[in-house]
Amino acid sequence: MYSFPRRPRVLTIAGSDSGGGAGVQADLKTFEALGVYGTTAVTAVTAQNTFGVQGVHAVPDDMVRLQIQSVLSDIGADAVKTGMLVSPDIVQCASVALATYAEKEPLRLVVDPVMLSKSGAPLLSLSGVDALKADMVPLATLITPNVPEAAALLSASVSIHTVEDMRECARALTEELGGTCSVLLKGGHAELADDRCVDVLFDAQRHTFEVFSTARVATRNTHGTGCTTAAAIAAQLAHGRSLVDAVAAAKSYVHDCLLHALDVGHGHGPLNHAHRQQLTR
Repeated sequence: MYSFPRRPRVLTIAGSDSGGGAGVQADLKTFEALGVYGTTAVTAVTAQNTFGVQGVHAVPDDMVRLQIQSVLSDIGADAVKTGMLVSPDIVQCASVALATYAEKEPLRLVVDPVMLSKSGAPLLSLSGVDALKADMVPLATLITPNVPEAAALLSASVSIHTVEDMRECARALTEELGGTCSVLLKGGHAELADDRCVDVLFDAQRHTFEVFSTARVATRNTHGTGCTTAAAIAAQLAHGRSLVDAVAAAKSYVHDCLLHALDVGHGHGPLNHAHRQQLTR
């Protein structure tokens, strides 16, 4: 009988994207590409394509809780990633389930605070944002907001023109969220002078900054970039990498996914999560 090395396990708690570019679909593609075993707890079924979101149907919170408990009680997880959480009830039930697991096993939790779709459709209510800050973030290893999401979490306008602005925003967000959760502030929405895409990591445990800078990729096919980034970080943490190394490896992977992005549909197409496998054929 053959025996195989155990794969790291990553659970994603997120919505389903019928277009396949974001949500649990993007997460599972990322997990497979990065060599981890992916499991899911679906929070919502969405009707969406490359133009935007046409409809959202939330999964009952009891069913979300049961999915999480079913996975964690049997398969377990070396890391967890959350995405679209829809409502305060779902945030709270997911938080309770994860907190229970954390009493027995280490919890490496990456929270992608999904609030709006790329087309501007609301994906988390204001009361959901409050629940996220109160219940989910205290459990998190890392939170990965873009600039508009950071402003919502800070309940204040955010003006980003320099890398130093990003550093101050990331530090302020860590303080706002209780001081224990590290922050990766994603700069895709920032307008920096040299037009590079800059992300800033504030490590709450080491009290240090890391700046990740890449050339912007000239493509409209960026659907699912945020989901993929958070999923890739969770996958790298599951492999046992440090937070800084996990973010660096994830950034490199996502940059290559954008370089090889797919022309699918007539709007914002998806990333190419399997580009590395395709290059080796």
